[in-house]
Amino acid sequence: MSISLRAVKIAFATTIAILLAQALNLEYSVSAGVIAILSVLDTKKSSVTTALQRVGSTILALGVATILFQLIGFNTIVFGVYLLIYIPLAYKLKVEVGIAPCSVLVSHLLLEQSTSISWITNEFLLMVIGAGIAIIFNLYMPSKESQLIHLKDEIEEKMKLVLLNFSLVLSKGQSNEKVELLLKELSKELIKAEKMAYMEANNQLLSQTSDYMIHYFDMRQQQVKVLAEMSVDLSVCSLPTKQNQILARLFQQTAEQLHESNPVIDLTKDITSLLSDFRGSALPKTREEFENRAALFVLLNDFTRFIQIKKDFFEQQ
Repeated sequence: MSISLRAVKIAFATTIAILLAQALNLEYSVSAGVIAILSVLDTKKSSVTTALQRVGSTILALGVATILFQLIGFNTIVFGVYLLIYIPLAYKLKVEVGIAPCSVLVSHLLLEQSTSISWITNEFLLMVIGAGIAIIFNLYMPSKESQLIHLKDEIEEKMKLVLLNFSLVLSKGQSNEKVELLLKELSKELIKAEKMAYMEANNQLLSQTSDYMIHYFDMRQQQVKVLAEMSVDLSVCSLPTKQNQILARLFQQTAEQLHESNPVIDLTKDITSLLSDFRGSALPKTREEFENRAALFVLLNDFTRFIQIKKDFFEQQ
């Protein structure tokens, strides 16, 4: 949520909360506005969760305060005792987000020297109005779905370029410096995309679309880590062997089929076939050929992991 949108929400929610509290003839009506300020958060889920926790915390605070004020009396020392009891209980019951605003409400009881039903109701309604108005304003959150789709397309395009560069390195012996730059960009974009996907998920109370995007970007993060490992092994594969050419074509084929809906069944078969070809081919005759073949075998095993990650993701959806 942008700063300007947050400012607009806070301003309107605070004003309306105060006006509503005044319309209901509640005392200390400004407190409803303060609670609204504290309750306008970054996402829908956090706003609803925090509001419910604060309402529960209010019941706890008013209950503890009422018992202490009735048993001991209305003075500052009793208010301190209230805090000593209430704060640990709030943490234990996981409603600590209400400690500050609820204690302000309890201070009203201290100032008025009363725990009558009317005053308890007054303080409870201040919390409900402030938190409730904040929730209503936070029901509007601009969707980031189009941004997520754009990021997804950008990430897939860069992963495609990485695989095509892998193919060129194997088939023509080109430098893989461009790959390193692409992998760094991919890592940054994936961190940004996953953060945005989590925020979108917290702004959708019912939709499961954003949960899918979280799993999708997590899958791509795992694949990019494998690509980074493959990039290191790739620098050793410098000889123009038959296996180099076959694996180069497989990288190119994968780049063309990288889209999210591909179950990668055909690619899995191609990898199995290539592994069989590796095992059935003649043994290397020189040290260079041996090192090249070993690096290719490691590269192919890593690539198998790359494909399996996508296959697992597709099967889980």
